[in-house]
Amino acid sequence: MRIERVELWHIRLPLAHPFETSFGRQEKRDAIIVKLFSQGMVGYGETASMAGPWYSYETIETCWHLQRDFLIPMMLGREVESAAQLIDLFAPVRGHNMAKTGLEEAFWDLSARQEGVSLAETLGGTRDEIECGVSIGIQATPSDLLKRTEAFLAEGYRRVKIKIKPGWDLSVVREVRRVFPHIRLMVDANSAYTLDDADLFTALDEYHLLMIEQPLGYDDIVDHARLQSQIQTPLCLDESIHTPDHARQALDLESCRIINIKPGRVGGLYRAKQIHDLCQERGAPVWCGGMLETGIGRAHNVALASLPNFQLPGDISASKRYYEQDLVWPPFEITSEGMMAVPRGPGIGVEVDEERLEKVTVRKLEFPQE
Repeated sequence: MRIERVELWHIRLPLAHPFETSFGRQEKRDAIIVKLFSQGMVGYGETASMAGPWYSYETIETCWHLQRDFLIPMMLGREVESAAQLIDLFAPVRGHNMAKTGLEEAFWDLSARQEGVSLAETLGGTRDEIECGVSIGIQATPSDLLKRTEAFLAEGYRRVKIKIKPGWDLSVVREVRRVFPHIRLMVDANSAYTLDDADLFTALDEYHLLMIEQPLGYDDIVDHARLQSQIQTPLCLDESIHTPDHARQALDLESCRIINIKPGRVGGLYRAKQIHDLCQERGAPVWCGGMLETGIGRAHNVALASLPNFQLPGDISASKRYYEQDLVWPPFEITSEGMMAVPRGPGIGVEVDEERLEKVTVRKLEFPQE
C-alpha cells in the first residue's frame, strides 16, 4: 500500500480511578492516536508512552518529536507492503520503540481492513476469547487494597496483580494472601529493588505467587538471573525486554521464566510476535502487559493476546476499569468468568468514536502538511 496521509492526535483522558506505582501516581492519561490513510481507508494505532520518563526514557513529547520529524517522513508517500518492511524503514532510528509502535499498529490495522479480515486472524491468533487479569495500583491503606481486590474478583478477573515498592511489599502480600488464599496473585515492583533485597523475595516464596514482575533494574538481565537462582517463585521480565534478542538473552541466562510482552515497549506487533514465537519454542509462557491504553491500543493488545503462547491472563481489563468513556464502540467488557471476546470485524474490530476523539484532543498534526 502507499502511505498517503498520516494524522497524529495527542489526547488526554481522565482516569476513572488514580493509578499509583513505585514511580508515581497518575490521574489522567496522555497518549498519541495515529491515523494512517491509504486507498480511502484508515487504520488506527496508539503510542502509549507516559507524560514523563518514568517507565522508560520515552515521553509523549519525545514520541511526538520522533514521529513528526523522523518516522513519518520515512514512510510518507512510500509503498509499504508488510510490517517487516516498515520495521526496516524505521531501522536507522535507534530505540524509540513506543514512537514506532503507534505507526506500526496503524499499519497493521489498515492492512487487515484492506484485506477484510480481523487483526487477530492476520497475526495468527487462535482464540475467540482471552483470559483477563487486573493490575491494582498502590492504595492508601491495606484495607483499601483488599476492598478493591474483592471488587475486581467479583467482576470476574482471573488474576490479580498488585504493585509493590519498599515499605509496601511483604506485609501487604501477606494480608492479601490471608484474605484470598486461593486466587492467582502476582506482584510487580517496576524495578524498585536491588539484589540487596534478595531476602525479601525469598520470603515471598511462602505466598505462592504466580510470578514476581521486574523486581530489579529496568535495564538489567544479569542480576535477575542471580536472583532467580535464589528463589522459587518465577521471575517475569518487563522493562528489560526491548527486542527479541533481549528475550533470547534473558532465557539463555535464566533471568526469568516468564516474559511480559507489551507492543509499545518492543516496537510494535511484529516484534511482539517474534518474542512470542521465541518463547513458545523455549517453553516459556508469555502474557500481554498494559500501559493504560485506550480502547484503540487495547484492541491491538487483545488481538495479540489471542496467539497461542499467551498462556497467562494479561493486564487487559475492561474499558471501564480505566475510563468512564473510552474512545471505541463497543467498549471492551469482561464476562463474569473473566473472559474478553476477541473482535472479529475487519482490522481492530471496533469503531473509533471520532466525536469523543475530537473532544479529548490536545493538539493535532496532519501529514503531508499544507
